[in-house]
Amino acid sequence: MRVNRVEQLLGDGWRVLPAGGATGEAYIAHQGDQTVFLKRNSSPFLAVLSAEGIVPKLLWTRRLENGDVVTAQRWLKGRELKANEMKGNRVAALLAKIHNSSELLDMFKRIGNEPLTPYIIVENLRLQLQTYHLLDETIEQGMTYLHERLENVRYQQFVVCHCDINHNNWMLDDEDEHLYLIDWDGANVADPALDLGLLLYSYIPEAEWGKWLQQYGIELDDSLRQRMHWYVVSQSISVLLWHYERRQVEQVEQLTDDLHKLLTK
Repeated sequence: MRVNRVEQLLGDGWRVLPAGGATGEAYIAHQGDQTVFLKRNSSPFLAVLSAEGIVPKLLWTRRLENGDVVTAQRWLKGRELKANEMKGNRVAALLAKIHNSSELLDMFKRIGNEPLTPYIIVENLRLQLQTYHLLDETIEQGMTYLHERLENVRYQQFVVCHCDINHNNWMLDDEDEHLYLIDWDGANVADPALDLGLLLYSYIPEAEWGKWLQQYGIELDDSLRQRMHWYVVSQSISVLLWHYERRQVEQVEQLTDDLHKLLTK
């Protein structure tokens, strides 16, 4: 979807600029005082996320002749959260709202998505390693760790997980200080420990995990601690392989070192 096609979709008087991002399919459109955020083929449950106040308001959805779907959302005049702000109770409250949303879960199931189980994660990683013909002692130790603990991390209370809770995806509105979580393209139905582990390991000192989880609404027990660690190890291998595929040697070395620390923790 090119800029001129977007301008044709909107009509006269609109100025459209690429919004950046990995897919190159997001745009910012301006007309006078109006600004909207446009995206091609965004998350199919964007309407539910908008209705629940999790993402900025969905304004309209239009289907192009080629079958692509373009969505327009209210432009958010705000900023990304800083890393140290992830400790706040607003982050815990919004993540709890997302994980406890039956509407989101029902919508996700209706579009045919199967839960992302630990077994599927291990199999996907194994196939990637075979494709890349990558032999690395630390990664092999990580895969052994994941495989040996598959039965220990079984959990059936699936929720909709964002799967990329980086602080750059948390947006605070300047006008009313409403907090949003954006960029839902990688969301999955999974164990909530997937999101919780990535957030806690990335942003919260371990001594404060219990307090943060109380704000979220659960207690920190051995099961949750083990499941979070499992998902962080699996995500570490996944990210490492992403950089390996792109031949980003420095990042691969750093992530391998981080993985080794996780496995010896």
